[in-house]
Amino acid sequence: MFFVVLVLFSLSACEEEEKISGPGEPETETPDENPDDSEDDNQTDDDQDDTTEQAIAFPGAEGGGMYTTGGRGGDVYVVTSLEDGVSEGTLRYAIGQSGARTIVFAVGGTINLNSELKISNGDLTIAGQSAPGDGITLAGYPVTVAADNVILRFLRFRMGDENAVEGDAIWGRRHSDIIIDHCSMSWSTDECASFYDNENFTMQWSLIAESLNESVHGKGAHGYGGLWGGYNATFHHNLLAHHKSRNPRFYGVRDGITREMAEMVNNVIYNWGDNSSYGGEGGQYNIVNNYYKAGPATGSHPDRIFEAYYEESYGKFYVSGNYVDGFPSITADNWLGIDLKSGGDKNELVADSRFDVTAVGYTSAEDAYTAVLEHVGASLVRDVVDERIVGEVRNGDATFGGSYGEALGIIDTQSAVGGWPELEPGTSPEDTDNDGMPDAWETEKGLNPNDASDVSGNKLDDTYTNIEIYLNDLVTSGIGFGN
Repeated sequence: MFFVVLVLFSLSACEEEEKISGPGEPETETPDENPDDSEDDNQTDDDQDDTTEQAIAFPGAEGGGMYTTGGRGGDVYVVTSLEDGVSEGTLRYAIGQSGARTIVFAVGGTINLNSELKISNGDLTIAGQSAPGDGITLAGYPVTVAADNVILRFLRFRMGDENAVEGDAIWGRRHSDIIIDHCSMSWSTDECASFYDNENFTMQWSLIAESLNESVHGKGAHGYGGLWGGYNATFHHNLLAHHKSRNPRFYGVRDGITREMAEMVNNVIYNWGDNSSYGGEGGQYNIVNNYYKAGPATGSHPDRIFEAYYEESYGKFYVSGNYVDGFPSITADNWLGIDLKSGGDKNELVADSRFDVTAVGYTSAEDAYTAVLEHVGASLVRDVVDERIVGEVRNGDATFGGSYGEALGIIDTQSAVGGWPELEPGTSPEDTDNDGMPDAWETEKGLNPNDASDVSGNKLDDTYTNIEIYLNDLVTSGIGFGN
């Protein structure tokens, strides 16, 4: 079986912090203050143990979205065409289907979108690691996650300005149980990757770089990394590079959002222009063991970890273990790198202990810097864009520029860096029953390459279905992730 889906959208965000349009209306009910608590007051201790031992999304999944199930146990759709249409075999068709489903790829290359690609039906896994050759890139229009229970792995979201669309490369809000892993986002005309007002969310090991600054946005310069936030929301082991500002901007308790509790841990932030990270009005945040490295575009605030914003109140912040390259005093005392936008007493913002976001097994900021540069992004096969950006972070330089300045890393159009690279399509392995698992692999594992019904079985593992085992094997054998 095969599939794909798409939709139109507009996202606008600016320095004036205007309300941001997007899919859906604000929720009218306040989410459960204790989302992990059972509704059954008579639940036994044994039942509680079963809950805590539930399977994670995949080996290596961590943080708020780690228990997302995605398409587990459902149908499999095989993408056989790079065309953007609604016929069977396209990505848009597969996304547009309902029910639990996993999307795999029998082709590699760039899918040039004809309109916004909107994920409206959840219980979905899109397994970019299954693509042959150099993998999959989505270009031309934004991708919106507007559904619950979604897993996205090893995909590139490189929107660009050719269609003169204001938007993020990928974004989503007001949903739950989402994990984004090892993806690459770039060339947005607003933020590259914005996720806020979601619950049980993780974005991990993703490369977020080169938002387009003086591009098509109606309010001018918008070279922004992302709007981040949510409740039990985790952002870890990501790289943000070459953005004017919002590296990230924590959205805060405003615009109808009633609570925000989020964590950024073990991220690398490189070469911000006007500002590194800021925001966080009225929320609760862990900012732990991140690595800040100024670059050639960093003309102001090279020593800043975070600038807290005020709207009715400041947020509360647990800040620890962050490394600020070139500023040992701030590395030793992180609160020296915290600024208050509207003045006041920093002591009133200090949280003495970490907020209860689902924990991540983190390392020191210095060790995270090495690991992130080694593995971040769609790194089963890195394209030349990601290779260049990682090299620039290591070297502390930039190759390209624009109106912000030559060779400063802040660009205005993807054409300044050569545009979308040509991707090697590769050859998909033989799959007689079209279940997303190659014949040779099925035979090796004792499955039947002529029987598609074994795709959702558990012959190989009590936790993961057979196709999940295959997809996880691709990652562990390819980059050693999830061992």
